[in-house]
Amino acid sequence: MAWHRLLRGAAGLIATLLAVSLVSFLLIALLPGDLALLILADSATPDRVAALRAELGLDQPLLVRYVTWLGNVLQGDLGRAIHSGEATRDVILSRLPVTIELIVLTQVVALGLAIPLGIWSAYRRGSAIDHTVLIACLALLSTPAFVLGLALIYVFALQLQWLPATGYVALNEGVLANLESFVLPVLSLALIEVPVYLRLLRSEMIGTLQQNFIALARGMGLPTWRILFENALRPSSLNLITVVGINMGRLMGGAIIIESMFALPGVGQLLVESIYQQEYLMTQGIVLFVAVMFIAINLATDLVYALVDPRLLRDAGD
Repeated sequence: MAWHRLLRGAAGLIATLLAVSLVSFLLIALLPGDLALLILADSATPDRVAALRAELGLDQPLLVRYVTWLGNVLQGDLGRAIHSGEATRDVILSRLPVTIELIVLTQVVALGLAIPLGIWSAYRRGSAIDHTVLIACLALLSTPAFVLGLALIYVFALQLQWLPATGYVALNEGVLANLESFVLPVLSLALIEVPVYLRLLRSEMIGTLQQNFIALARGMGLPTWRILFENALRPSSLNLITVVGINMGRLMGGAIIIESMFALPGVGQLLVESIYQQEYLMTQGIVLFVAVMFIAINLATDLVYALVDPRLLRDAGD
């Protein structure tokens, strides 16, 4: 029954979220040494250490601390920065738009390149174009994002001087200037994603183009572009949707290096800053937030997958 499937999915989601929360909590709780002493560093005195331990609940048993922390998290309280006193949630939300824009633009560019190239490569399988595309994919797959980013900076920022090497312009300060500040970071990530999407779509398209309904469409005299984009693309894109969803979550982690390299004030750079500044509670909140976002994106991917392939909904109701 459909509701049984829904209950199993909800139970699995809750168990996953609890596991993620526990790992995020233990990430800081099990740090070697006294956390209060680590936070205060050179300004530590016995009185200040004792006061901070009481404030953070470090004098409580580990299980009590976890339950208290989880209760606060469920109310939207991820703690506060030790040095500035800012709420972790507010700081993350203020940085989140930059990371979301980076990830969305990355996926748009990656899919915008991978879909037409993957379709054409499948249609012209074995041709010189197909071999060239596959060789380029292999080269990109073997190149780390930060190396590609450095190469793009050298060519387009230092040599050609077409684009800024680093920096960020907010969207409300100008759309074109904002997009210009994202060109190199987006390409650094998107060009790594293109080979994954392209090869997956090419493989699926090759199988789809051999199906009977494609032969029927050709027999009806439909133009090639219509057969490829209207008849063959949709049944070939189901696995692609799943991979795109997974990569959306994975890019939350991959953005850490790129945001730091290009000085983008997103969640990734915030995580790096909190580690350097020994803002352990901020680090804990960011790790939990990113993990929950990853799970939420995967859940949304499953829903989109079911909408694209109605057979899943029918199977759920059997």
